Amino acid sequence: MTTLDYTVLVGYFLLMILIGVLSMLKVKKQEDYFMGGRGFGKILQAFAAFGAGTGSWDPVAVGRTTFTSGLTGIWSVLLWLFVTPFYWIAGVWYRRMRHLTLGDWFVERYQSKGMGLAYTLFGVSFYMVALALGFSSIGKVGAPLVGIDQVDLPLVGIVSIEAVLVVLCALVVLFYGVVGGLRAAYWTDLIQGIFIILLSVLLIPAGLNALVDNAVATNVPGAEQMGTLDGFKLMHEQVPDEYFEIIESPRGGEFPLHYIIGISLLNLVGIMVQPHFIATGGGSAKTETSARVGLVAGNFMKRFCTIGWALTALIVLAYMADNVEIAEDPDKVWGVAARELLGPFNLGLVGLMLSCLMAALMSSASCYMLVTSALVVRNGYAAYITPNASERTYVMVGRLIGALVIVGGAIVSLCYLNVFEQLKVTWELPILFAAPFWIGMFWRRATKTAAWITIAFSLLAFFLVPAVLPRVMPSLAENQQYSDTNDIVTTIVTRKAAQADVGKRKAAIAVWHRQVLDWTKQQSGPQAEEVVVEKFGPCPEPLELGEMIEDKFTTGGKPIYWKSKVVPIGEEKLVQIDRTEDGNTVVIRQRYDCELRGEGSFNLDFLLYDKLGVPLTKMDNATLETLRLPTRLVLPFVVMVLLSLLTPRNKKEALDRFYVKMKTPVDPDPEIDKFELETSYKNPTRFDHRRLFPFLGLEIQKPKLLDIAGFVISFLICFGIIWFTVWLVNIGR
Repeated sequence: MTTLDYTVLVGYFLLMILIGVLSMLKVKKQEDYFMGGRGFGKILQAFAAFGAGTGSWDPVAVGRTTFTSGLTGIWSVLLWLFVTPFYWIAGVWYRRMRHLTLGDWFVERYQSKGMGLAYTLFGVSFYMVALALGFSSIGKVGAPLVGIDQVDLPLVGIVSIEAVLVVLCALVVLFYGVVGGLRAAYWTDLIQGIFIILLSVLLIPAGLNALVDNAVATNVPGAEQMGTLDGFKLMHEQVPDEYFEIIESPRGGEFPLHYIIGISLLNLVGIMVQPHFIATGGGSAKTETSARVGLVAGNFMKRFCTIGWALTALIVLAYMADNVEIAEDPDKVWGVAARELLGPFNLGLVGLMLSCLMAALMSSASCYMLVTSALVVRNGYAAYITPNASERTYVMVGRLIGALVIVGGAIVSLCYLNVFEQLKVTWELPILFAAPFWIGMFWRRATKTAAWITIAFSLLAFFLVPAVLPRVMPSLAENQQYSDTNDIVTTIVTRKAAQADVGKRKAAIAVWHRQVLDWTKQQSGPQAEEVVVEKFGPCPEPLELGEMIEDKFTTGGKPIYWKSKVVPIGEEKLVQIDRTEDGNTVVIRQRYDCELRGEGSFNLDFLLYDKLGVPLTKMDNATLETLRLPTRLVLPFVVMVLLSLLTPRNKKEALDRFYVKMKTPVDPDPEIDKFELETSYKNPTRFDHRRLFPFLGLEIQKPKLLDIAGFVISFLICFGIIWFTVWLVNIGR
């Protein structure tokens, strides 16, 4: 990075700090600090939803999976696409709650302070993982941009640049978020949202121009007359066709259609109980319209940015397939590409790109910090320690808790720099409160006792027992009855090598030599060739453009009953069980023929599938992942409903107040809104004529034309985004 790059970066940080200072002057009470006074319009709500929902790991994840697997990798982040239309309905819920935290909502609905505290513990755990994930991802993309691996700091010594970037981001978020509250977070989200959009498109024209320049340098016929858009044609000439399939690809991929549908359902059920939705989901909006428009528009902004991240990765694959850094660690796609494509301009663009990536982290981190501190203050400190403290005291405690949350997230990140696998945990953890939320929202008969037992059941069945069981029963790990994996499937496609294949092979050769050299230096003397081959395999052979190659990709070997992996006990042996040929494609199925030992958590739910006779060993990896979802999606709801029918009802007066409040439209004038609420409380049946099913205690309201129109239009936009993605990446094909 040049002096100009650092100037851009410092200027960005100073702007964020200034916003925090100015916002601090308007913070007088809890509602100001945690909800910004509930005065935000559509634009700020949209950028708040966009910022909170867009983390620095998102472009990293899409960049990695698209570079390695093709366009199907876009689903690593686009899995939320078909959840977006439901936000049009949910935005109104969060505004009508009129609470500062979702913990408050659980307290009101189930008349239980303890449930608010339990939800707070969930929120703290959830956001520690999310913050650590965001901080860690900065190191993956920031280190290549800065161009150094380590720095020598006074009083500290030599530390990695990843650690420096994590601490720097944490300090800036700590300042403007803790000082300015949600108002500062939202205004910085507006600016950082613009930066994230820049991040999403900045590399595309630079990459296309680089492809054209490279064509000119290598004397490609007609290259001198090419323009920027001709880079699309060059991209398709250099990257195999299967990399441009968005659903089913000959390469297999991690995201087949059934997996996309399953995860979309899981995300729909879980996202509504993520703690930050009380703010960005609409609770901080001035009106109900601002709540729903902001939530939907902000999330669609992210969907369009995701297209840019995927297209950038495909361009990078065409231009930099031979890059050794990316071959060693595909998480560095963004960092390396930005350095190589933007650095030569010397216009501060590398500093701008690093600012954009940090903006993606900081916009999420500030929101998570404030929501977590609100939970601790409202449902911990105020509920159990000092219920009658002054507003000033609550704000001060909120700032202290926010600081501790950011520091905790940074510490977790520094201790565990690779936490990307924990992203799946954040998908599943909200299951704990999903059934009590959804059923309690629409069914009067849902009881406090049923909610507590459902939370306990979900915690035990899906998290604690699977983790603890292997520890209390060590013999389970070597029980061969539970050591099965799905079949190891190797697909071999014979085709002509494209330029990207040649580049990847060059990089693979370079990585092989580097690994052998590093290993040899650690040994006592030169190693025989057969020893090297046994440890690292043979060195890949050089590849020529147009040469017939066998493109191999292997999936399977995934443990059925174990979360992490299985390892051979002794020598690893495989046996071929099937081989099929179809034109230029050969599929070979193998299975382990040796004893195995399981590691990680034990998948209890797969015992049920085994009893039902489901052929688990024949399933591919994505199908096995999908099979984890039905139990998590269905069982908590079944438990909640059955137990609600068997346990004492909640008090009618409390339920009347809760449901009539959720039906009372919000007025932007606080005094009028208070009057309308009092009117509703005096007449709990005020809106009963709008019940869709006036029986069995169901409180589902008849949808209005605006509800239906917004929902349908949002769904059409979802399909439009997929069509636009396919059209865009196939320009020049």
